[in-house]
Amino acid sequence: MTKREVIGRYRGSVFGLAWSFFNPVLMLAVYTFVFSFVFKSRWGAAATAPVGHGEFAMMLFVGMTVHALFAECINRSPLLVLQNASYVKKVIFPLEIFPVIALCSAVFHLFISMLVLVAGLLLVNGSVHLTVLLFPLVVLPLFLLSLGVGWFLAATGVYVRDIAQATAFLASVLMFLSPVFYPISALPEKYRIWLQLNPLTFFIEESRAVLVGGSLPDFAALGLYLVASVVVAWLGYWWFQSARRGFADVI
Repeated sequence: MTKREVIGRYRGSVFGLAWSFFNPVLMLAVYTFVFSFVFKSRWGAAATAPVGHGEFAMMLFVGMTVHALFAECINRSPLLVLQNASYVKKVIFPLEIFPVIALCSAVFHLFISMLVLVAGLLLVNGSVHLTVLLFPLVVLPLFLLSLGVGWFLAATGVYVRDIAQATAFLASVLMFLSPVFYPISALPEKYRIWLQLNPLTFFIEESRAVLVGGSLPDFAALGLYLVASVVVAWLGYWWFQSARRGFADVI
């Protein structure tokens, strides 16, 4: 079903699955041009340590990619059950699998984006840090968090149709309230604590550390986020199973 989901998104287009490669590259080019050339943004707060346009693009790309995975999950989740009403009314089917399929589709696009990133790092730096291999470990808690939130939104969206509109707005807001276009160090210290309340902040910063910076992740913090993500996933699954009893009546 994940394969059908991914292929179906590009069915009928001339380039097909190649769009999963073109989309992140084109968006990266646009954002890099706007922030690096038009606004002349620098990465970080230190004017004495400028970052070249190539590395700026890589930093930006990592933030965009991590945000895109979470945004895709929360944007699609509220409509997953509603768009598959036939499975609710006529077929005995594990409805909880739909958020899993949405997550797997997002992970596929994340994998494609990582191939683009590795190619970009080879082009800019001529090499790739071995810490790139730790990236799946860094984003594993994010997968569980996205799945838990997806289950919660999928169940709630059946009863409250406005959820779909709210999540689209939330995804856009999260892009600017997460360190996608800037590092957290660029903010004054008194504001950093508020940004750190956003779970995407940790995953974006740690992803940049292992992918671009060649640093090891903060394993202690990663363990805490993993435990918290497991709890969120379990609560989301529990809520979905509790709410599904009324799906047929509402739909």
